[in-house]
Amino acid sequence: MSELAMQMERYVKELELRGVSEHTVRAYAADLAQFLAFLSPPETEPPEPQAIDVLILREWLVGLYAQDLATVTIRRKLAAVRGLFGFLRREGLVQINVGRLVSTPKAPQRVPEVMTPGQANALVEGAGTEQPERPFPARDRAILELLYGCGVRVSELAGIDLGDIDRSERWLRVRGKGRKERQVPMPGKAAAALERYLSARPVARDQSALFLNHRNGRLTDRGIRDIVKFYATFLAGDPSIHPHSFRHAYATHLLADGADLRAIQELLGHARLSTTQKYTQVSLTNLMAVYDSAHPKA
Repeated sequence: MSELAMQMERYVKELELRGVSEHTVRAYAADLAQFLAFLSPPETEPPEPQAIDVLILREWLVGLYAQDLATVTIRRKLAAVRGLFGFLRREGLVQINVGRLVSTPKAPQRVPEVMTPGQANALVEGAGTEQPERPFPARDRAILELLYGCGVRVSELAGIDLGDIDRSERWLRVRGKGRKERQVPMPGKAAAALERYLSARPVARDQSALFLNHRNGRLTDRGIRDIVKFYATFLAGDPSIHPHSFRHAYATHLLADGADLRAIQELLGHARLSTTQKYTQVSLTNLMAVYDSAHPKA
């Protein structure tokens, strides 16, 4: 194994030990493997870490652009390489982080499409009913109620254990990015749906997960995504709706009803207020749409 490949493995291991989300670790590992492949043409060993310079990184970026990758994908791949060289610098294997010497591609500013309160409620309340028939209707309804009622990420929802629920005070303990814990209040409908699910949840010894799959194991992120996609397609005719769509709706609807931006930041578990502020843009866009359709001077 080359020195660079060995250091990449060490860096990915460090990410795991730091509690970085599994999704991010997998993505960075794949990105670094592709970077290593770029540096290792057939029958060629990759250069030593200290031999990789700005020109090499620029050539690599040109290749990424040539593949017509999305800007956000290129930004993530560059972040993975920057993280690697930051690790190498801390280890004393390189003098500078060359990833910092190349410009980050500018991502287009897009306002996310958000379900209206009526659309979100119709989708949530349609889940777990007699039509469509599903093997675990109470579980499915509780999942959608918590996604919209609590605004949690799909990874946070999949990671909730039975011991993380305060049923009397209606609080959830969730673990966000970087394993940071926060408390999230449960609204009445979400709490009621959760109680119905808990009364029907199979007894699974040695399994602490709140949501179970058909084998009584922990329901994964992908399993939750599939459940949401099923109901979104069947009930709303829109397979593009995903778990994060409910998080967008949660934040946008809170803001539209007068919730403080700082409070929304705490509820969502955002490290930076700037991340939460994108929902302000969504609300302004919706407001302008109402103005344009209703005001006589529009």
